[in-house]
Amino acid sequence: MNPLLAAGATATEGTDVKVLVDSAQLDAYFSRPAGSAAVPGVVVIHENRGLVPYLRDVVDGLASNGYMAVAPDLLTREGGTASIEDVPPILSEIPRERLTADALAAISFLQGQGATKIGIMGFCFGGGVTWRALIACPDIAAAVPFYGSNPPLEGVANITAAVHACYGALDERVNAGIDDMMAALAAADVTHEHKVYEGAGHAFHNHTNEARYHEPAATQAWADTLGWFAKYLA
Repeated sequence: MNPLLAAGATATEGTDVKVLVDSAQLDAYFSRPAGSAAVPGVVVIHENRGLVPYLRDVVDGLASNGYMAVAPDLLTREGGTASIEDVPPILSEIPRERLTADALAAISFLQGQGATKIGIMGFCFGGGVTWRALIACPDIAAAVPFYGSNPPLEGVANITAAVHACYGALDERVNAGIDDMMAALAAADVTHEHKVYEGAGHAFHNHTNEARYHEPAATQAWADTLGWFAKYLA
């Protein structure tokens, strides 16, 4: 059961697609409201476990709330998430520049689908990629990075999107960078806010991870995410 689906939502149309980037084709999962006209689009960047069912649930959850959404498999060139036994070390070896380019390709895919505005969100590893994509792309209107490591702070002045950053109160490693990140955003006059969810640790939003999932925090963070996108992508 997907807890991210909107109550009483209309049907969604989800399918596996290819996202073009340079000479490559990334595997990706794409979903949108069934029979929808032009709607805003959201890129979803996966954790350091790759494009797992949880990410498909996030994409479908966004579609059930009126957005088209796409989650690229950043491990496509390595054979794809499903073919790799130990994903984190493989992801850590991929140049950050390639990951950013792949995120931007997903943005272009949504624009090609007729997205009226562009948002982006990512989790853990994907939160860090989200920050870097924000620096690189002025077309993004809104973003929600979840417990992502800081990007190079000298690039924060390039961010034009409205950003809501989510953190778990028990996530000491990532949280050590919050003050520096918020100071950089404020100095650059970027529209932003952040929220630290009590009782939650790293990866608290992943409902398929019993060891880390924190339902109250995850439920509130999802509501906050939808509220942010409703405000800045409408």
